Amino acid sequence: MTTPVYLSSQLAVNVLDAHSLLSAFGVLGVGVVLFAETGLLIGFFLPGDSLLFTAGLLCTGTADRGLKLSLAPLLVAAAVGALAGSQCGYLLGRKAGGALLARSRSARLHEGARRAEELLEHYGYAKAIVLARFLPVVRTVLNPMAGALGVPVRTFTVWQVTGGLAWSLGLTLAGYALGSTVPNVDRYLLPMVAVIVALSLIPLASEVYRSRRGAKAKEARG
Repeated sequence: MTTPVYLSSQLAVNVLDAHSLLSAFGVLGVGVVLFAETGLLIGFFLPGDSLLFTAGLLCTGTADRGLKLSLAPLLVAAAVGALAGSQCGYLLGRKAGGALLARSRSARLHEGARRAEELLEHYGYAKAIVLARFLPVVRTVLNPMAGALGVPVRTFTVWQVTGGLAWSLGLTLAGYALGSTVPNVDRYLLPMVAVIVALSLIPLASEVYRSRRGAKAKEARG
């Protein structure tokens, strides 16, 4: 007889762990998680980067013989979830403005909103929308911030699609490529996920460096 304790252990899902999410929900879970992370403020804590990379890795069948995903459906789910979520967040921002953020008591979420607003003001709409895709938390709050600040719909849509495809498909294919070429890649999964997250910060770091260098050059000329 199956006990309640056993059932609860089987049904329990760690939403912060990519492998746990994929084991429970598969490819469909990828789309749902990306939609929630990019479209709903409550999804700011979800592991989008590691989920995409791990899902791509599992498409090769080398990391876990008990769990293998199909690449084509995964790419579709990742792209649809990321793009639809971002557009939904933008529309919510246009309608609700700053009320959504005002109701939240999360310091991390408010810090992400501050950084998102700085990106929009400092780098312009196009760069900010693309860069935000690669920054956890910021990619969640920038979408409603863009709507609240009146970013034109066409401008937002073009650049969120560009950044969303680069992020979702890029990380998924990176995991698939490494899983296909590196033997016993599952042994190095955690370090590789850490590296992927670190690499995702490079675009922003590069822009910050250029901005500071330009500011110093102006001061020197002045």
